[in-house]
Amino acid sequence: MDGQPAYQAVLDEVGDRLRRLRAQRGITLAVLAETTGISKSTLSRLESGQRRPSLELLLPLATAYRVPLDELVGAPEVGDPRVQLKPHKSANGETFVPLSRAPGPLQAYKLIVPDRGTEPQLRSHEGYEWLYVLQGRLRLVLGDHDVVLGSGEVAEFDTKVPHWFGSADGRPVEVLSLFGRQGERMHVRAKTTD
Repeated sequence: MDGQPAYQAVLDEVGDRLRRLRAQRGITLAVLAETTGISKSTLSRLESGQRRPSLELLLPLATAYRVPLDELVGAPEVGDPRVQLKPHKSANGETFVPLSRAPGPLQAYKLIVPDRGTEPQLRSHEGYEWLYVLQGRLRLVLGDHDVVLGSGEVAEFDTKVPHWFGSADGRPVEVLSLFGRQGERMHVRAKTTD
């Protein structure tokens, strides 16, 4: 590179882009000046590259042409919107995929829970958990309760209560988990119909 900032090439192409856009729309400089409140001479200098584009000039032009500012200046594409998730294995054979990318009171995970055998080993710790069964059958032992959840069913509980969960039928179970370490709870708000 010749020492120019990376954005310089983008700015250098704005004039040509403005001229092409005006020609495609069949608009004269006089009409555009009247619509935007920018003088004809300023518009002409912008299109010829003799005047540097600025935000106060580009915003009225984007409004007049009804295009996003990104299109007007030829902003580069934003990258791939997909989030690349990395699965992890826990000591008990469970696969978990963190779905939360930022630290916060609630964390989201996708869990793939294997068959852990029939003898539950209950444990307790600080926090609050919300489980949604995506696929399969999940056995949840929570204190004195022993329940089986199927696809689409939800359980929530304080993790200080001794608990265990695993496959109910020997096949892996896919679960969405929201977990708050300090006892934060997941609140679902449903709109009621009258």
